[in-house]
Amino acid sequence: MPKKELPEFKGDRIPEFASEEEEREFWDSHSFAEAMERGVLEPVEEPVELGPELKARLKTKRVTLRLRVSQIEAAKEIARKKDIPYQTLIRSWIAEAIQRERKERA
Repeated sequence: MPKKELPEFKGDRIPEFASEEEEREFWDSHSFAEAMERGVLEPVEEPVELGPELKARLKTKRVTLRLRVSQIEAAKEIARKKDIPYQTLIRSWIAEAIQRERKERA
């Protein structure tokens, strides 16, 4: 089956879409960030209502954690190889350890 032609994005306006599927396909192949930079898309100002469970999961709190310089450098090296920020890597390690501990204690 030949690939369906999507509406053309000229950079000054977002085309009209025949369906949500067509819009998804369009944004899969076009830069959302570029459209915002050009002023074609405006940021959404309306607050998004989240359910209480999701709202609780998304809350974060800053903590100070002292680590050895060698530990930080090792985490940075591993993160570079995985192409992710080292703080994200450390956070994932903490989440995994918490999950493991909970399973062992259950």
